Amino acid sequence: MATLDIFKSDAFSLQALTNAITNVPFTPTKIGQSGLFTSEGITTTNFSIEAVGSTLSLVPSAPRNAPGRVMGNDKRKLIPFQTVHLPQRGTVVADEVQGIRAFGTESEADTVMRVVNSKLMKMRRDLDVTIEWQRLGAIKGQVLDADGTTVLLDVLGTFGVSQQTLGMALTTDATKVVNKVVAAKRLIEDELGGLSYTGLTAYCGATFFDTLVAHPAIEKTYLNTMQAGFMREDHRDGFFFAGVFWTEYRGNVSGNAFVGADDAYLVPTGVADLFITKFAPANYLETVNTPGLPYYAKQWAMEADKGIELEAQSNPISICTRPRAVVKLTKV
Repeated sequence: MATLDIFKSDAFSLQALTNAITNVPFTPTKIGQSGLFTSEGITTTNFSIEAVGSTLSLVPSAPRNAPGRVMGNDKRKLIPFQTVHLPQRGTVVADEVQGIRAFGTESEADTVMRVVNSKLMKMRRDLDVTIEWQRLGAIKGQVLDADGTTVLLDVLGTFGVSQQTLGMALTTDATKVVNKVVAAKRLIEDELGGLSYTGLTAYCGATFFDTLVAHPAIEKTYLNTMQAGFMREDHRDGFFFAGVFWTEYRGNVSGNAFVGADDAYLVPTGVADLFITKFAPANYLETVNTPGLPYYAKQWAMEADKGIELEAQSNPISICTRPRAVVKLTKV
């Protein structure tokens, strides 16, 4: 019969449980899998980004040997950010391990660990979805809490800018969609300035995506090529048009849509430090001033040894450092 004494072994230490939750299979999510965000651990719960206001201007001509124009210094400012604490709690009560016995080559601890891993898997799944939700928020300009209304970070407001938007007029058959896409590209390129990008991805809501695929401009493009079968297939996983990879983003948790049905967000890829996620250390004595990890897990005995308390947590913040480089596209 399993006993609660096994939870005092090294197999259930902070390090072991943290390794266990890190190795839990990852919940498939478009943004997390795309590698769009650069992740890094920090040793504090907050950090700052140094913004350098650099602009381009024309240099006026002057007579030879005349003094040149005095170039002003770039204005610098520090923008502070605070990580978000995401704790998850669970329990392993005595009755859950009551009937567990060692079998064959398995030890009692190995078998009980399956119960713990089952709990950690559920916690990890919820943390993954929450981090994905926050990354979508960084792309859209506001990182919202789980209720879908409380603002954890106003990315646009923090940088003192407004969102760039472009109506695609997809409900009008005569719309030259390529021209609309080129106009959106120019908005991004003007914002990036001298920074280069390797590609463009549009994360689309369901209605936006369906309207785009059904537009005559898309039909004509593919009917006149070897890919005429395009119109008979399901392309929600994505397709290329006008140099952009268009993909439907499916995501809805507790009634909160990750991307609005009539909207899409055009995102440049391959830009260094454009999208970043920072992870702070957990609020445990063992982790103070250590580089933060994406996930932590810890356990301790319940009152009167009736079971074990489990906690999993993550302490992230996701940011778009040039929020105007993302263009919101609307269906109309």
